[in-house]
Amino acid sequence: MAEKAANFGPDVMRMVERSLLLQVLDQTWKEHLHHLDYLRQAIGLRAYAQKDPLNEYKREAFSLFEQMLTRVREQTTSILSRVEVRAEEPPADLFARPSQPMRESRGGEIEGGNDDGSLPSRPVAQSRAAVAVDPNDESTWKSTPRNAPCPCGSGKKFKYCHGK
Repeated sequence: MAEKAANFGPDVMRMVERSLLLQVLDQTWKEHLHHLDYLRQAIGLRAYAQKDPLNEYKREAFSLFEQMLTRVREQTTSILSRVEVRAEEPPADLFARPSQPMRESRGGEIEGGNDDGSLPSRPVAQSRAAVAVDPNDESTWKSTPRNAPCPCGSGKKFKYCHGK
């Protein structure tokens, strides 16, 4: 372990140890919760043996917790002794900007820019349903989505205003 820390530096090894410990702890904690769920389902049978189920659950849950901590220590030590750290440089273009900007339209569709990188000529927020709705004519409001702003201009959602 000391040789690995000397080769890669203490900062890199601490980062590896922290990452590994979090992964092992996460996995064993999930398993522990599953074990507690099974214990909770089976603990009711202890009442037939004239034992308090709550005290039995506490006692066994504590023993399971201690076993989980032991398992975390053993797995972490075991994996750390076998881990091989490879130092790689991240690719330079990892955070490069996409060639076309992406924008979301009202209908949930993703629209990209034109081939030359400029934005589309039609405004993204304007959709066919919005064009067909006339704010002065209530008969055109039937196709308004429930969570869209009400066409009457009240500022409320359609479902709370004219969609009731």
